[in-house]
Amino acid sequence: MEIHELYQLFLRSAGITTDTRKIEKGQIYSALKGGNFNGNTFAAKAIEQGASYAVIDEIEFKTNDNCILVDDVLSTLQQLGNYHLQQVKPRAVIGITGSNGKTTTKELVHAVLNTTFKTHYTKGNLNNHIGIPLTLLEMAPDTEIAVIEMGANHQKEIESYCKYVEPSHGIITNCGKAHLEGFGGVEGIRKGKGELYDYLKEHQGLVFVNGDDSILLNMLQERNMQQAISYGKNTEATYHSTILIDNPFLKIQFEDVEINSNLFGSYNYSNIMCAIAVGKFFGVSNQHIQNAITNYHPENARSQMIEKNGYQLILDAYNANPTSMQHALESFAKPSAKKKIVILGDMFELGAEAAKEHQFIAHLAAQLKFDEIVLVGNEFSKTTTSDAVLKFLTTEEAHDWFQQQDFTGSEILLKGSRSMKMEKVIE
Repeated sequence: MEIHELYQLFLRSAGITTDTRKIEKGQIYSALKGGNFNGNTFAAKAIEQGASYAVIDEIEFKTNDNCILVDDVLSTLQQLGNYHLQQVKPRAVIGITGSNGKTTTKELVHAVLNTTFKTHYTKGNLNNHIGIPLTLLEMAPDTEIAVIEMGANHQKEIESYCKYVEPSHGIITNCGKAHLEGFGGVEGIRKGKGELYDYLKEHQGLVFVNGDDSILLNMLQERNMQQAISYGKNTEATYHSTILIDNPFLKIQFEDVEINSNLFGSYNYSNIMCAIAVGKFFGVSNQHIQNAITNYHPENARSQMIEKNGYQLILDAYNANPTSMQHALESFAKPSAKKKIVILGDMFELGAEAAKEHQFIAHLAAQLKFDEIVLVGNEFSKTTTSDAVLKFLTTEEAHDWFQQQDFTGSEILLKGSRSMKMEKVIE
C-alpha cells in the first residue's frame, strides 16, 4: 500500500497506536518490533480489540484484509508522519536537540509561541524514532508552528530525524557530556548534535543559538552559517538580558519587562532566553512572553521545587549527566541561611569515562562544602571520598536512611539519571 493510500485510512481513523494494551476503537495499530517483542504477533489481537487496521511487515500475520502488509512498519510510520506534516504545512517547524535542557526549552518555547499561534509540540519524552513520527501525526490541520524535540544517543540519529521532521528552524541547547558511550566522546557529541546545523544549512534554515556558548558559536562558524539569531547575557547577542535573581528562582530583566520564573538555578537562564528569542523572532509581544514564562511550572522531576515536611526540595531526577550535574551543584551552592544537603544518583551511558566522571562530581560536591553529601549507586559507591560522605548502593537503602532524618529548615538537591529513579528516596 502506498503512503498516500494509508494516509487516507489514517484520516478516517481514531489515530495511531503502537500498544495493544491501550487500543481505542477505530485506531490503526502499528506493529513495531523491539528487542524483546514482535508487534506483528499482536496484530490479530489488536483488530479483535477494536483497531480498524493493523500495519504489519511479516506476511504470516496477515490474517485478513484489515492487516496491511508493508516492507517495514517503523519506516512506514515515519513516512506517514512526514506525509501528514506536508499536508498540514505549518509556517515553521522548530527542531530542538541538545545534551541538557531540551525538554524545558521545548516547553518554554511552546508556552511563548502558543500565546499567539496555534502551536503543536512534543509531549513528554516522545523524542525518539517512534515518538517523533507519532508527534507529527497528532498535529491538528490548523497548526501554525510545530516544536519538535529530538533526543539522540549516537551519531546519525539527528540526521535521520531531520529527514521526516524537515525543520525550518533549529536549536541546539548545548553539547555537554551526555551519552558519551554512544556518541564516542565529546567530539562525537558535537558532531552528532551538529547534524541539525548541517541540515539547516543545506536547506537554508535558521538557527537560534546561545550567544554565551563558545562551543555552539564555533560550530556555526565552522559551517559558515549566516542565518542565526543569538541570545544570552552577551550584549552583542541579538536578544540579551540581565539576571536579577538566581536563587532559588530565576528572575531576569529583558527590555522593558521583569520576568519571574519558577525555574531553579542559573543554568536555566539559557532555556528561558531561547524561548524569548524565538518569541521575539516570530513577533510575540513582551507581555505575552512575560506571562508565558511566569506561568510555566516545571513538572516530571525536572527542577521541581517542592516544600514538604519543613524542608525545601529541588527534585531534578528526570535525568543527569556530568554537565547537568555540575551546573546543578554549582547553582545549589549559592549562599543560604539553610542547611544544604545533596543526594546524587549514578549517571548512565558514560562508557569508559564513567569512573572518572563520577569521581569528578564527588570531588566537586566536596569542594562546594555542602552540609551533607549522599551518593547513591554502583558508580558513586566506588568513588574516593571523605568518611563524612554517605554512600548507598540502591535508592531503597537511601530511602530507609532518608526516612529516619529530620530535615526541618534544610534545602535538599535530589538529582540522578532516570534509571536510578531517585524520587524513590523521598517517597
